[in-house]
Amino acid sequence: MSFQIARQYDEDENLLVLKPKGELDITSTPDFKRVGEREYEKYKTDILINAEDLIYMDSTGLGAFIYLLKLCKDDNKKIKIINMKKSIRKLFTITQLDNLFIFEGEENE
Repeated sequence: MSFQIARQYDEDENLLVLKPKGELDITSTPDFKRVGEREYEKYKTDILINAEDLIYMDSTGLGAFIYLLKLCKDDNKKIKIINMKKSIRKLFTITQLDNLFIFEGEENE
């Protein structure tokens, strides 16, 4: 499956919404980082990542999430992740990075 990332700025909430779709792995991570950084630099606001269509993520994808988090933290902004599958969420728990992100609405598998 190819990787895609939808993005939109919610003016009412002053929030950047990123919606990755497919597999976030070594081949797609550079695109995710590039798009995420470019959109963040445009708006400099909190980020909401809707992970409902993310079907797989490896350690490089996890690194991209950390990269975006660092950008946000430098500006005192946050990242919230919603609708993440348990199998992917486990990566955050195992690496103890679940304390750095805000999770809501996790999917049951």
